[in-house]
Amino acid sequence: MLYPRHCVAILFLFAVAMPAAAQNPIVPDGAKLEKIFDGGLVLTEGVASAPDGMIYFSDITFTWFSKEKKQPIEAGHIWKHDPKTGKTTIFRSPSGMSNGIKFDALGNMIVAEGADFGGRRVIKTDMKTGKSYIIAGLFEGRPFNACNDVTIDEKGRIYFSDPRYLGHEPIDQPVQAVYRIDTDGSIHRIITDAGKCNGVLVSPDQKTLYVVSNDNGSFGIGRVPKEAPLRKGLMALLAYDLASDGTAKFRKVLVDYAPEDGPDGLVADVEGNIYVAVRAEFRPGIGVYNPEGKEIAFIKTEMPTNVGFGRGADANLLYITAGHSLYRIRLSKAGYQLPERK
Repeated sequence: MLYPRHCVAILFLFAVAMPAAAQNPIVPDGAKLEKIFDGGLVLTEGVASAPDGMIYFSDITFTWFSKEKKQPIEAGHIWKHDPKTGKTTIFRSPSGMSNGIKFDALGNMIVAEGADFGGRRVIKTDMKTGKSYIIAGLFEGRPFNACNDVTIDEKGRIYFSDPRYLGHEPIDQPVQAVYRIDTDGSIHRIITDAGKCNGVLVSPDQKTLYVVSNDNGSFGIGRVPKEAPLRKGLMALLAYDLASDGTAKFRKVLVDYAPEDGPDGLVADVEGNIYVAVRAEFRPGIGVYNPEGKEIAFIKTEMPTNVGFGRGADANLLYITAGHSLYRIRLSKAGYQLPERK
């Protein structure tokens, strides 16, 4: 039998021996989600940080929404947010229904334009001159379905997804696929088995191409009656082995979200962890996974669409697009960016 003083001594030793509660490796204590913009018309998307620290993001102005609200039809906007002043202004309008935005190693803006009065193409904007160039407008002589998201590897090759979620235009490509634009300008269809491909991301080690499938069961958001039953397809985060020549081969389903909806855009930190905009009705937010697909953190938000890290002193500042808004939260990890070239 232990006397009280023995119990106190043992409890003291136990308390000293036990480590303090482990701190979340991603979201530090006291981190707060901050709304910094709330002026989007329908859906903010594609947030990315330019080399000068300015934050750019898309505003997708669905035509059906404009008609319902008896508003003029718009073809999207790109907004520019200045973190120093807090001001957000229009950078480009119309934007060709821009969606995903990234910056290459030279500081050019690469934009995936969708359908619904959009460009259905990928363009490059020289941020020094303001001139834009079409770098992927047709494949096999036909327009793309609706270019959605974009990612770039360290060799300068651009990868983009081409699903269709809405738009009145014909569907000209025989499959929803992921394409690669080489530095010589040639375009290659490299993934045809990713379901309704959406977000794309090249891993920091350049060995994996992550692809989101979010198959909502239709090609016309806003045109299908709410009571109409739909059979949804693959809802998953997929990992493909990315070869040095830019070809990709399916490796595994990293995260299966079924029966909930799949995610949207995604980004990585310098350690290779993946930050994914999860669009599950019961648990919307940013899921953070290690490269094996294990969830290591979760940031609750309104229904998100995309994510992007800041640069420099704000490399650990995660920007999130959701609804009509832009959010940010400071994390413990720095985001991965392409090494800059002059």
